[in-house]
Amino acid sequence: QVQLVESGGGMVQAGGYLRLSCAASGFISDSFAIAWFRQVPGKEREGVSCIDRYSGTSYEHSVKGRFTISRDRAKNTVYLQMKSLKPEDTAIYYCARRNSGYCTGYDLGAYAYWGQGTQVTISS
Repeated sequence: QVQLVESGGGMVQAGGYLRLSCAASGFISDSFAIAWFRQVPGKEREGVSCIDRYSGTSYEHSVKGRFTISRDRAKNTVYLQMKSLKPEDTAIYYCARRNSGYCTGYDLGAYAYWGQGTQVTISS
């Protein structure tokens, strides 16, 4: 049974740091691309970052240079390190497994499995 569980969210001040974790079970995470998305109430879910099966990475332009996605194969876990956080980063963050091993976009329909989300709140 495929499962993704996010953790690490919380409330920090602007300029602060958080590390989100996405623990995968029921499959080998480095066989698939894993992406992080975020969603603010009333807005569409947007892609933030993706790591492919070869550990190639991509980032949405507003987080480039501040966020780092990585994978720990031994723990079957994908991380999203977030620094220099801004109030506009406030959202529920989700990880999702793409249906292939490649990061070729953030089309929601290309991601079959999702975690339950973790709240990130950045105060000004």
